[in-house]
Amino acid sequence: MSQIKFSGSFKDRYKSFWMLNRIAIGTYARRAIDQKLAPDWDANTEIGIRFIRHQFTVAMQHSDIALGRQLFDRVQLETADVYEVIVEHCEMPRGTWYMPKNKKSNATLLYFHGGGYTFHGAVSKRFAAMLAHRIGARVFAADYRLTPEHPHPAQAEDALAAWEYILHDIPAEQIVVIGDSAGGHMSLMLLQTLREKSLAYPALCVGLCPWTDIGDRGRSLFENDATDLVQGWMALQFGEWLDPESKFGREQLSPISYDYAGLGPIYLQAGGREVLRDMIVDFAEQQKANGAEVEIDLWPDMPHVFQAYDTTQKSSREALARLSEIIAEKVS
Repeated sequence: MSQIKFSGSFKDRYKSFWMLNRIAIGTYARRAIDQKLAPDWDANTEIGIRFIRHQFTVAMQHSDIALGRQLFDRVQLETADVYEVIVEHCEMPRGTWYMPKNKKSNATLLYFHGGGYTFHGAVSKRFAAMLAHRIGARVFAADYRLTPEHPHPAQAEDALAAWEYILHDIPAEQIVVIGDSAGGHMSLMLLQTLREKSLAYPALCVGLCPWTDIGDRGRSLFENDATDLVQGWMALQFGEWLDPESKFGREQLSPISYDYAGLGPIYLQAGGREVLRDMIVDFAEQQKANGAEVEIDLWPDMPHVFQAYDTTQKSSREALARLSEIIAEKVS
């Protein structure tokens, strides 16, 4: 990440900037004695991961999650990439259209942002703009309700409303449902809702580092804590906020518990150094065994939602190029 953007009060900006510099100094000191998070990562990558992880921790542990969200957004680390898109806001359902100035695809993307169902910061808005620009397709980014204020089934209801809104004007065979992290969970769960209600399926469902099990699954959930911007405990906390009284249960709210055979093609991407790696791989293997049409690509050197690194990382460039290829194959 090569740009730093600030928001909020001077006091909050100063505190966040001070922490960013403290993390940078500590990172350079550790690297001087060959204590790197990963041997192939540069200092900027490591600093970014450490800082975002810190921001998530502070935000999630705040007594007021609304204030926690504001603190998380005080400092944003961005690439220098410029996304040429036209932005239009929508009130019913709530969301934002990102329309590329250079349209290259006939697909329309219904995008569900990540953030554990709890955060919807500037990073998610930039991610949507990146998808529209890189793929050359229109993107509708749904502004769904957040936890813990709005637990399940609020997100499932909002996902269905967004689908019906898109489907009103666009044929299903031209729609790609896509999400990163919790948005990937939302995309996969939407397919089950469509089956339940006997509605049309999209041309393609994409999960970018998707959350496929709201419980404790896989060794990577904690073993990859050091190399990821999300921690295992965070994933479990997000699950508790999604279903605070265990009214629905882990099985009902985890995509890995369902059969996706016959629901159309699913494409997944994962990073080898992210905490969700094992559950994503488990999901793909299980669904292939079920007879579902699933394809997965894994970049061993990458953390969670690495696609956001865009042109600054070779693996991110490859992942976005591969995503464009898959969409072009499924939507003519």
